[in-house]
Amino acid sequence: MKVAVIGIQGDVYEHIRMTEQAMEELGISGEVVWARRKEHLQGADAVILPGGESTTISKRLKGSGMHEALREMASEGVGIMGTCAGCILLAKEGDDEVYKTGTELLGIMDMEVDRNAFGRQRESFETELDVEGIGTVNAVFIRAPAILRTWGDCRIISEFEGKGVAAVQGKHMALAFHPELTSDTRLHRYFLERVLNG
Repeated sequence: MKVAVIGIQGDVYEHIRMTEQAMEELGISGEVVWARRKEHLQGADAVILPGGESTTISKRLKGSGMHEALREMASEGVGIMGTCAGCILLAKEGDDEVYKTGTELLGIMDMEVDRNAFGRQRESFETELDVEGIGTVNAVFIRAPAILRTWGDCRIISEFEGKGVAAVQGKHMALAFHPELTSDTRLHRYFLERVLNG
């Protein structure tokens, strides 16, 4: 199995380390690569899109050709997990801020997001969440978005203060928080199992 972690911004190394550990725990052989260019995505069975600043990531995905490549990969059945800014970019619809900043969404998951639903950087926090199919997890929120609504096959699997913070659709997974900043591999394992089991 090949997993590509988009290496534009965010906790790329942490996602690589967490994914390698999750693969080991699941007995999956393969590699996890730091994808800086479109060519690094070739042959990937799954992709992780870390956090960062969604407008910047969007522009760099477009400029590198990875934006269109990711859309094609998703249509061909490659699973994509987005965390924080990655969650925003996976959505089909965004709030006014998304459109004001010219952020071009990937439009892979049938959901609408609110870009800064839980405040700015200084309002970052940790909390425990109940995630369907996993149980209670510790979640780190940093300038986090929220999933306002879903439609089609997309569904919310965790909420905080009445707002969606995790959703799945087929092999894809969107998280408003940062699982890579904990020592718990369960969310990465859950994503990999969704990719493997279709």
